[in-house]
Amino acid sequence: MRYFRTLGATAFATATGLALLSTAFTGSATAEPARADAATTPGLYAPTALVLTVGQGEHPRTATVIRAVTLACSPTPSGTHPAPVEACRELTEAKGDFSHLGAGSRHRPCTREWEPVTVTGDGVWHGKRVRWTATYGNECELRAATGEGTVFAF
Repeated sequence: MRYFRTLGATAFATATGLALLSTAFTGSATAEPARADAATTPGLYAPTALVLTVGQGEHPRTATVIRAVTLACSPTPSGTHPAPVEACRELTEAKGDFSHLGAGSRHRPCTREWEPVTVTGDGVWHGKRVRWTATYGNECELRAATGEGTVFAF
């Protein structure tokens, strides 16, 4: 039974994230159809729109999503992330590679409690599909690994 509740929560988070990504790409859920002349308009950009999640558990398929936000970085930082400008800056510095967030940061001492936290980044970064996940022993280890950054600070 617990599996179905977790699966339901994951499915809900995925459906919500996809709906939010759709909104991020189009600007609104009821956007006008794209015009034919849009392809020739200067200033087009490769889209960047992500769904970020933080969940309790050891695996992204079984973790219970406790927080989720959207983050769009092109053409301007936006989304439901509380600090989209800073989060986009950090991801740009990491060249869109979530595993490089906080690279070169100081190590933070953390307790050895085992309360696994699984984070995911799913979407499009500068026009390329990305899907990333990592599991940390607890929230402190997550903050230490990401250099106390803002990408997963929501």
